[in-house]
Amino acid sequence: MDITFIITIFLIGFIGSYVSGMLGIGGSIINYPMLLFIPPIFGLAAFSAHDVTGISAVQVLFASIGGIWSYRKSGHLNKTLILYMGISVLIGSVVGSFGSQTMSENGVNIVYGILALIAAVMMFIPKKGIDDIPVDQVTFNKWLAAILALIVGLGAGIVGAGGGFLLVPIMLIVLRIPTRVTIASSLAITFISSIGATAGKISTGQVDFYPALIMVVASLIASPLGAMTGKKMNVKVLQVILALLILATAVKTWAGIMSSEGSSCEKFYR
Repeated sequence: MDITFIITIFLIGFIGSYVSGMLGIGGSIINYPMLLFIPPIFGLAAFSAHDVTGISAVQVLFASIGGIWSYRKSGHLNKTLILYMGISVLIGSVVGSFGSQTMSENGVNIVYGILALIAAVMMFIPKKGIDDIPVDQVTFNKWLAAILALIVGLGAGIVGAGGGFLLVPIMLIVLRIPTRVTIASSLAITFISSIGATAGKISTGQVDFYPALIMVVASLIASPLGAMTGKKMNVKVLQVILALLILATAVKTWAGIMSSEGSSCEKFYR
């Protein structure tokens, strides 16, 4: 590993973890495409999709820890929501992470692209009145929350994510959880999910530990800083930033998938 490699991976981890803490996501929504596309730009060896999922899983685990620590005294961590969604997402992420071993690289990218596209569409659905609900009066359908978390966990386990980028719009749109409660609780749920994803990726040999370690260091520094920023920002601004971020990632990922498919077809006809 040369200095260019270390700096590049550290900055990718720092940016992803900062946004992670600020928006209540694990950071994989940013890190996944950045790890795929940025290293080759600087003449560094490209990671495979399986490498990226493994590195992302470890990074999300530590980024979510940093975010939770910053929100621990905020009063926005909903323990019931964390319990129901956390257990379900953990089960799903374990199954998904083991299953991803048998998938092709393009298959992993397609799963990621579908999840990002669904999350992007959901984030642009109007969210009226949810932030008028007092924190101590938040209610939700517990079994619907558990079922949706299980589905998210399956997809998140495949791509090495905690699933926060999809959990957040589900909590805002479907379960109608106030934004700040969503952000704080999502980090805790993402942490639980990333335990399963990380365990599965490590046990199936999908983790490149050197870049993962660099990402962990970046995460522990940046995630609490992002959480501090998120606490001070207007909730509407946070929602818009997350929506645009997810949309841009979905577009970039699908552009990469289509380019790969086009190259494969061209080779076939030759």
